[in-house]
Amino acid sequence: MEVTSEKKELDNKNTNNTQSLIIDPSIAAEDRERIAVDLKAGLHPLKNKFVFWHTRRTPGVRTQTSYEDNIKKIIDFSTVEGFWVCYCHLARPSALPSPTDLHLFREGIRPLWEDAANCHGGKWIIRFKKAVSGRFWEDLVLALVGDQLDYGDNICGAVLSIRFNEDILSVWNRNASDQQAVMALRDSIKRHLKLPGGYIMEYKAHDASLRDNSSYRNTWIRS
Repeated sequence: MEVTSEKKELDNKNTNNTQSLIIDPSIAAEDRERIAVDLKAGLHPLKNKFVFWHTRRTPGVRTQTSYEDNIKKIIDFSTVEGFWVCYCHLARPSALPSPTDLHLFREGIRPLWEDAANCHGGKWIIRFKKAVSGRFWEDLVLALVGDQLDYGDNICGAVLSIRFNEDILSVWNRNASDQQAVMALRDSIKRHLKLPGGYIMEYKAHDASLRDNSSYRNTWIRS
């Protein structure tokens, strides 16, 4: 009995030591605890926990109250397995009505300009023909979930906006005044999406969106 008990204690100690080696020490304590639990369960934890949100607006109606009321949480996930379970059951972009927004954000950040994590930030914007937007959205989602984009800790989330004549992808970051991070994010998006040369990327700060009540007009940077 004593031998079995000592072996169990040693196994637990070895497991904890292994987990401490696997888990990035820069990750927040609450995330390290979540990752350790997922590892112990035989799952493949993501660095961050994410939430899919959905917005379906009435055309022509744009008030802050109506927008917040229309943001609906779909599901959250924190493991590779959890991601694929929910992603495979989401409607494809081509099947979504216009205007619809699909949001993928880190847990704790709502897809609102006024959110504490977003209010000093902005977004990179790319416009796509409807026939190809689904492929680029999927590539962007995989890069975001897999923590593949540069300055990942500066990224809040991504949005797919379904519109009548085009679809728009945007990547939101925390700090619009950090030009190095903003431009590095642009380059990383281009690289991971393998963006053809003919596409234009635009940047707009969220405080500018609040002033003109527009997500995609009057952008600051065109690149």
